[in-house]
Amino acid sequence: MKQSISRRQFLKASGLAAAGACAAGLLSSCGGKSGGSSSGSASGADTSKYTVLYSSQPATLNYLTTATDLEMVVGANCVDTLVEYDNKGVMREGLATKWEWDADTLTWTFTLREENWVDNNGEVVAPVTAQDFVDALQYVLTPDYASSNVGLVTAYIAGANDYYNYHVYLTNAENGTVDDDGTTYVTDGSGNVTVTAADGTASTYAPVDFDSVGVTAVDDHTLAYTLTYDFPGFLSLLCYLPYEPAYGPLLSEMGDQYATSAETLYSCGAFYLSDYESLETWIMKKNPENYDADNVFIDTISRIYNAEAAVNGPEMIKRGEIDEATIGSDILDSWLADDTTKDMVSMDRPNTNYTYFYMFNFMPFAHEFSNWNVEGVDAEYEPENWAKAINNTNFRKAFLYGINNAVTLAVSAPLGYDSYKLNTITPPNFCATTDGVDYTQCGGLADLTEFFDEAKAKEYRDAAIEELTAQGVTFPIKVQLPYNPSSTDWDKQCQVLKQQLEGVLNDGTDFIDIIITAGPSDSFLSAVRRNGKFEFLLCNWGADYSDPETETDPFYQAEDSRGMRYAYLRTGVEDGFITGETADAVMAYMNAIEAAKQITDDIAARYKAFADAEALLITNALVIPRGMSVPAYLATRLNYWEGQYASTGFSNKRLKGIHVLDHYISMDEYEANRDAR
Repeated sequence: MKQSISRRQFLKASGLAAAGACAAGLLSSCGGKSGGSSSGSASGADTSKYTVLYSSQPATLNYLTTATDLEMVVGANCVDTLVEYDNKGVMREGLATKWEWDADTLTWTFTLREENWVDNNGEVVAPVTAQDFVDALQYVLTPDYASSNVGLVTAYIAGANDYYNYHVYLTNAENGTVDDDGTTYVTDGSGNVTVTAADGTASTYAPVDFDSVGVTAVDDHTLAYTLTYDFPGFLSLLCYLPYEPAYGPLLSEMGDQYATSAETLYSCGAFYLSDYESLETWIMKKNPENYDADNVFIDTISRIYNAEAAVNGPEMIKRGEIDEATIGSDILDSWLADDTTKDMVSMDRPNTNYTYFYMFNFMPFAHEFSNWNVEGVDAEYEPENWAKAINNTNFRKAFLYGINNAVTLAVSAPLGYDSYKLNTITPPNFCATTDGVDYTQCGGLADLTEFFDEAKAKEYRDAAIEELTAQGVTFPIKVQLPYNPSSTDWDKQCQVLKQQLEGVLNDGTDFIDIIITAGPSDSFLSAVRRNGKFEFLLCNWGADYSDPETETDPFYQAEDSRGMRYAYLRTGVEDGFITGETADAVMAYMNAIEAAKQITDDIAARYKAFADAEALLITNALVIPRGMSVPAYLATRLNYWEGQYASTGFSNKRLKGIHVLDHYISMDEYEANRDAR
């Protein structure tokens, strides 16, 4: 990775103040006068460059292993997929020029176009071949690399689950791993692995070669995937990270160091990663070798690290120094009232695949998994007390009926929030049956209406107090609620949630004490959610493909997937943290999902089964819906309505097809572009 000590020291000392950033040559336009005007002009703006600040450092750039929003930006823009979407959500050719389905063999066959890999200087390295897709999938299925998306492969590609499980067992045997429940792993000289449970029951697994996995390079330009069943969402799944290609020789050379720098990543997409320096800068440049280069209108994308981007970004917009910044709720009114800035405010294009919901931590204590350790909740938040409370259904239902989502949504949607509220996890218009019935109107989801009801919330609270007092729970129950300080308005949302919910549930009693804590700006998910350092947390999920099974990923755990998913629900039952009727509800959900996954020949029945399972999850208050992603208010020179769009995957993160304008977009212009789509 390239480094410039003097520049790094300078930038850190200056905090990327405007003059410092200009001196470092990192900003697209620098001047001493404000670029704002009644027309939203950006005087002297360079329409070939796009510069934006970022305040949260990605933990990895490896698109084959990550599943987080920020970290998939490189994979989305620098690596092309077999198919892609246009700006109206219609699927079209990508790296594949045609594809065929053989129902008898459950095989999709793709014909690849001529395309090249380029390095971080934009120099051609080698042609893209079908083998690059095969090698990338083998990387995803290698346990040592701990891909977050491995379940999107093992569930659908023939032989992938057996291959992955065998190599998990083999790795455990080679490392001398002993599971928490006493399970041991031993391998012999022939590669056979014997797995012995604590009760002495043993199973032996013979070696599984990658040749048995249903992905084949028929020739350099012909790729075949054989599925486990006729999965209706497979083509849409190809627009997501684990099905992207990677240059095989580079994967072999770099191993777990793949994509840790610009030099260790090759690109075949609209852009290539030219520079990446942690906590400093992240630059992508137009790839002239890309087959669709004529539809790439930005030459250079510069992402500049600034820990105070939320504060500094709007001021740098006024000076015409960057091309986009979020306009937070604390300054939105003043910007709209000021003649020099009012026409510089618009909104992001709605991202309909993301939804937000609240999760409880059912396992607030430290515990170990095969590939990471979870520290759990700090002692000051009384995890023992919380563990008893959260296992009580009435306690959770007091939250379900006590939270008024309109209050928190109004923070980020001051001009109207009704269209963003949800009583489900899955958003409307995500998918529909062959008869056109929206998924959210199938099965038990059709019966869900507004939950907020103060009277019901207090009834559940009173019942919980009686039951929990008998169990020795002390009141008020501490509720640790973390937020990411780099996320615009998240702290304000937490404040209004605390005020609103405590106002309902503490009326006449000290029931809960919501304690708001600031997590780290960098690697927040790893430090907080994945580390178990929360009791109550706002989470989100974006659909990976067009089938309701994708909406189960944060919650459903297969029997052997310890440590996977957001809330470790099955693990909590297996390890005795979740008991009684709560455990029954968890396992009823797991069983319902497993049954729904087996329905592959009747879309209406499949959707009803998944909808019933999701309703079970919500009505038992194992998760609390909040709403869809609210488009941010922006000052931007990008017309996002030109860009790729889909209700799944990462299409909305791609900047291919988007122009940088010579002015900041006004709300009138935004609405005209929206209506034109």
